[in-house]
Amino acid sequence: MSTHSEPMTDRATRRDRSAGHEEDESLLPAVVAALSAAGERLVGRFSTEPRLESREDVLAAVRERDAVSLDAIREPLSRARPGAGWVEDEFACGPLPEGEWWVTDTVEGNINHVHGMADWCVTATLVRDNEPVLAVVHLPLSGETYTARKGAGATLGNRRLRVSAKAALDAAYVGTGQAKPGEDEQTYRRIGQSVTAMLGSALVLRVSVPATLLLVQVAAGRMDVFWQYSQLRSGLVAGALLVAEAGGAVTDTRGNRWSLASDDFLAAAPRLHAGAVAVLSTVR
Repeated sequence: MSTHSEPMTDRATRRDRSAGHEEDESLLPAVVAALSAAGERLVGRFSTEPRLESREDVLAAVRERDAVSLDAIREPLSRARPGAGWVEDEFACGPLPEGEWWVTDTVEGNINHVHGMADWCVTATLVRDNEPVLAVVHLPLSGETYTARKGAGATLGNRRLRVSAKAALDAAYVGTGQAKPGEDEQTYRRIGQSVTAMLGSALVLRVSVPATLLLVQVAAGRMDVFWQYSQLRSGLVAGALLVAEAGGAVTDTRGNRWSLASDDFLAAAPRLHAGAVAVLSTVR
């Protein structure tokens, strides 16, 4: 008779987690294929010479691109994970109900797409009990595909990603941006204050959209710090998992553990995280 016993609940939990990891790995080809199909459709509608004359033109083009991409990804992802819910609103914030949910951005950086700029992508993230566990970010124009699974690392194609090894903020390439049009006045004020603060501390600062395309640069070690003063699930969950699995620190701007309930977001190379928190903690 064994002198060591393990509670049955612990054994069951470990088996469930192991099975979950295996199932998540098997999902990746289907997710990559769905996002690639959406990307092909979007490339067919991409023009470097847009003909937009009004806000109404811009919004109509954005809606049309979203619909085209959603039509390519929703059915394959729903079939791949039939029990997972689907987040309809890409501008939604806050925690999700328990269980599994697909959080997608059908055209992350849609505003760039419709204006003929290349900074856009398609993303899909599986969120389980409010934790991102699988993420795919596909850049159709370059053909790059970033993937991450919780506990299994982050990759660009077949190459493992690692965040920057920099240790001094005065050598850092940092970035931020707004999450959506029409942010509240307090958010705009914080963005402005943080830009001013970081301009005095970092080497170079970039302000652009979308968030995901800055976060993949942090995960790949090309950029060092990214922060955002709003909480849109669709713009953060994929990049958060990529950065974390590439060895980065993902918190709020005060250094507390980040979750879908957090008010803001910070991703940084680990040796720069404390310095970034010190700078951003001056923003009120």
